[in-house]
Amino acid sequence: MYDLDQVLSLQHNPVAYAIPFFLLSIVLEIAAMTWLDDEGVAAGTKPRTGYKSRDFWASISMGLGSIFWLTVFKVLTFFLYQWVYLNVAPIQWGTGSIGYWVAAMLALDLAFYCTHRFVHEHNIGWTAHQSHHSSEYMNFGTALRQKWNPWFDLFFFLPLPLLGFAPWTLYVCFSVNLVWQFFTHTELIGKLPRWFEFIFNTPSHHRVHHGSDEIYLDRNYAGILIIWDRMFGTFQEEIQRPTYGLTYKVETFNTFKLEYAAFGALLRQVRNAASWRDRWGYVWGPPGWAPAEQVESEKQPAA
Repeated sequence: MYDLDQVLSLQHNPVAYAIPFFLLSIVLEIAAMTWLDDEGVAAGTKPRTGYKSRDFWASISMGLGSIFWLTVFKVLTFFLYQWVYLNVAPIQWGTGSIGYWVAAMLALDLAFYCTHRFVHEHNIGWTAHQSHHSSEYMNFGTALRQKWNPWFDLFFFLPLPLLGFAPWTLYVCFSVNLVWQFFTHTELIGKLPRWFEFIFNTPSHHRVHHGSDEIYLDRNYAGILIIWDRMFGTFQEEIQRPTYGLTYKVETFNTFKLEYAAFGALLRQVRNAASWRDRWGYVWGPPGWAPAEQVESEKQPAA
């Protein structure tokens, strides 16, 4: 039986093994974007991609902070998941077969789709997750721009130990999921073979997810398998180059503002709301939700 020390050890964390490849990929991407001769960019007919120094370092600092908060998340959830697994789960599956790991990866990936969709479609979740989408660049550095508030994942991953999946294996599967997602954050890889694009989350699919264009909003929530989006009606093909970032200008590279300013805005909305119904809407409604009276007043032309 795995204990907490083993769960937290680098030996059982695929992300730790992937870090050198992350760094190498960032270096190669910067070099490619710097040295490749792009006539479209030179002629001004194509937007410049790449890295902006302050944006990149904001992503790095947010990534470092997320390591701390993910560790806290593991510590707090481990005891809950382990208790559910040992005392409530009707069965405890053996972890020594390939079939087990395939099933665990599929279950974790579906749970990730669900939690990812939730944080996009409910304001309380989006308040925590919007920091990952705050960069106007799509590169491997942006992949490190992780949220510091992973608490909603707790509820969506909870059914997995209840179904008999050993908690330590879920943390391994989640790390593998994160490694895959890292490599979807780039503009240097175009569309891959059709069969691969049909099954897996690819850079093309994830560029759509980071787009703030209306056609791309709230699409392609997949971690590894894009089939979840195809099944549940949230898939969108990449038609044109997305406009990256949020639907409004962030205008800051301050890490703490990027992570927590949205919480302050939400608290002010709740505090100033005219009714408990409005407070509920601000918290659990979709991002940008406003009372009907406010929406109607904003539609009225100025006198």
